[in-house]
Amino acid sequence: MTHKIGTKETPMVLKTPPLSSEYTIYADEKDGREVLVCTVGKTVLLYNIACIYDLVAMLKVHGDWMELGSADEQKDAKEGTVEAWGRSEKNPLGGWYGIKKGLRGRFGMYIPPLMEALGLAEVTHEARGNKMRAI
Repeated sequence: MTHKIGTKETPMVLKTPPLSSEYTIYADEKDGREVLVCTVGKTVLLYNIACIYDLVAMLKVHGDWMELGSADEQKDAKEGTVEAWGRSEKNPLGGWYGIKKGLRGRFGMYIPPLMEALGLAEVTHEARGNKMRAI
């Protein structure tokens, strides 16, 4: 990783795209692979760290703003959104970037602010219907 994402001791503190909730995220290793550990209240979500560069590459090809479309794992993601891409068989991982079964969704809520903080993307901050694009 060339970007500093934070550690368990000093995680990054971010806000969701609508700027309504705070959460922490840091890079760690679990079962021999690099993961992003995202803590929202008492809930801990894990995402494959490859999502950062895979998503920025996809956004660069997309070339325009893309709706985030955040949804829980149990709900279908709106087609054509960052959330749908984060669970699609057509992404470079061939499926979910979320790792913990039952908590694999919300990719479009928690990964875009990290990418914005790392200087890789722009994210809108409306009450709803937020979008992102690669820088």
